[in-house]
Amino acid sequence: MQQTALDGATRRARRATGGVFAVHGAASGSFATTIPWIREHLDLSPGWLGIALVFATVGASAAMPLSAGLAHRYGPRRSLAWLSVLACAALALPALSPALVWLCLALFVFGCGLGLMDVAMNAHGVQIEERYGRSVMSGLHGMWSVGTLLGGAGGALAAYAGVDARVHLALIAPVLAAVALTASRWALDIRAEPEAFAESGADKPPRFALPARGVLAIGLVGFCAVFAEGASMDWSGIYLRDVTGAEPGLAASAFTAFACTMAVARLAGDAVVRRLGTVRTVRASGLLATLGGALVVVSRIPALAVTGYALIGVGVAVVVPLCFAAAGRTTAASPGQSIAGVATLAYASGLAAPALVGWIAEVTSLRASFGLVTVLLLGLVFGAGVLRTDPRVAGAGAEQAEERAASPVSPSAASDSR
Repeated sequence: MQQTALDGATRRARRATGGVFAVHGAASGSFATTIPWIREHLDLSPGWLGIALVFATVGASAAMPLSAGLAHRYGPRRSLAWLSVLACAALALPALSPALVWLCLALFVFGCGLGLMDVAMNAHGVQIEERYGRSVMSGLHGMWSVGTLLGGAGGALAAYAGVDARVHLALIAPVLAAVALTASRWALDIRAEPEAFAESGADKPPRFALPARGVLAIGLVGFCAVFAEGASMDWSGIYLRDVTGAEPGLAASAFTAFACTMAVARLAGDAVVRRLGTVRTVRASGLLATLGGALVVVSRIPALAVTGYALIGVGVAVVVPLCFAAAGRTTAASPGQSIAGVATLAYASGLAAPALVGWIAEVTSLRASFGLVTVLLLGLVFGAGVLRTDPRVAGAGAEQAEERAASPVSPSAASDSR
């Protein structure tokens, strides 16, 4: 009877966490489709736009390491709910900015919100995966991609209709906040035991968590994938406008194609990994993504560029979830602490991609910028080996899953089933 309650709570938590992932993706996708409008509204060059976008990087980098401490102090469920509300509320700020300096400040706040929410929801995903005893992270990240698809599609429709971006984001932000707040009610609320931090001699997560030495190589693989993801999300629309001469609505559809293929690949990712294995999956993904990057660089017409972005979406889809899973197998620390360290390395570097793309484009061209993206995507092919599972670690994980299945429901887990 108790095990049934645990299974029910875990299933509800998985669906709820998937909903939060989707909200995060929708916020990211909605913002991405408004970047061309913001650039034209403030009359920014690619270089100045890149400088503004780097403030989102700074905000996320500064905030991500704080998430584990907030979860420990206020509880994982409560912190997930209110960090999600913060991120959704900040979504409306960039389009309201009247000048570059205000845009930089707005993007800093928006980056803080997205970074905190990102770590919180991935920490929940790790706990859920541990309870299931099998891979679920790719599916959760698939829900994030579904969210970006919905947000991107909404943005594309708004661009076609000529809707002011300030109106669009002001309407979508409270809707996303309400969805995240509701979904968070069914999230797990299990605090890390003090023993999880025994190695550091403390009874709570450190204020600033960086990845351990063993996960740095994994983080570099994640860096390559997230760099391409960030560059494609924020610059695909502008690339089609400036390089291929696409109309605003068609330019916005490049991001939609990227998000759509990424969503499909992530939703199918867990099954593919079980069939091919982690290393072969990442190598095949890297080859597809590299082909997509090459198509973008050589494209002269919108259709070819859209196809290239779609292939990039397929190629990078499962890499980040697999990086989180691999990093989780290398440490005994709490999920929030581990995710904060990996996310700080991978996502902070990835969020820097839009700014670097802008700077390179200012000096050379957008084609050169995506030439760099293509080179980094090739790094997935050669770096996939660092994600190879250690059988001894995998076996330990399986034993822990079996022990959880055989043990009674903990009081905290039982409270989740009510």
